[in-house]
Amino acid sequence: MDRILSADGTPIACRRQGEGPPLVLVGGALSRAATDAPLAALLAPRFTVVTYDRRGRGASGSGGAAGVRREPAEDGGRASGVRREIEDLTAVVAAAGPGASVFGMSSGGALALEAAAAGLPVELLAVYEPPYTPGTSGRLLKARRTARLHRLLAAGDRAGAVELFLSAAGVDPATVARMRRAPLWPGLEALAPTLAYDDALLGDGAVPPERFAAVTARTLVVCGGFSPAPARAATRTLADALRRARHRTLTGQTHEVAPQVLAPVLADFFARDAYVRQAS
Repeated sequence: MDRILSADGTPIACRRQGEGPPLVLVGGALSRAATDAPLAALLAPRFTVVTYDRRGRGASGSGGAAGVRREPAEDGGRASGVRREIEDLTAVVAAAGPGASVFGMSSGGALALEAAAAGLPVELLAVYEPPYTPGTSGRLLKARRTARLHRLLAAGDRAGAVELFLSAAGVDPATVARMRRAPLWPGLEALAPTLAYDDALLGDGAVPPERFAAVTARTLVVCGGFSPAPARAATRTLADALRRARHRTLTGQTHEVAPQVLAPVLADFFARDAYVRQAS
């Protein structure tokens, strides 16, 4: 993997494959560049696909931060970890080349949206089920989950933090128990501190319409037809909050979307809209 430097000097590991217009894939929680490899391989025949290890994961540095510290009140209480991750993505997009498009999976979609709202120069953007929890009950649930996550991380209970994330993602207890006995579990525990970054990206759980009004990119918001109703409704709320968005539901898919189903949808959006953009 190649390494580029983010604005604060943190090395970010990325991998480039394929030929064509540049497309950056942003992974969700508990993921690394390798997690996106199946989707990247399917897109590589039509795009130069760039995947990367987000801050604190895999071969990327953490900037020396074990978690997320809060900015002073004058910064609106935004997490410094969010700002750093935006800087990381900005560096990756710059390295990908002129005209790069971005796809964000789950909380990686929230990162892509926050970066676009902050001025990331991207004209085409797609996201799959950013896990917002709009509504009063959703914000209350998010507040409780955030408090518990920080308690678990402060106590060094990485396994508990991973279990909390998995249960929030809809994984049943029996499956979590099997995962704890599987070879992949130590790797998940190693990534547990980065869950604080993903939690901060989602703020209070609500879609922020005022901030996302600044997103000028043509955006595709995608959800799975078999995903829970609140998750599907959240993507509708998100699409409504964006100035140039359209919504797409993938029949039969859940939050764990099949790469072979998602890849053609992304390829059609990025290739067709890139053509329209160049012709206009």
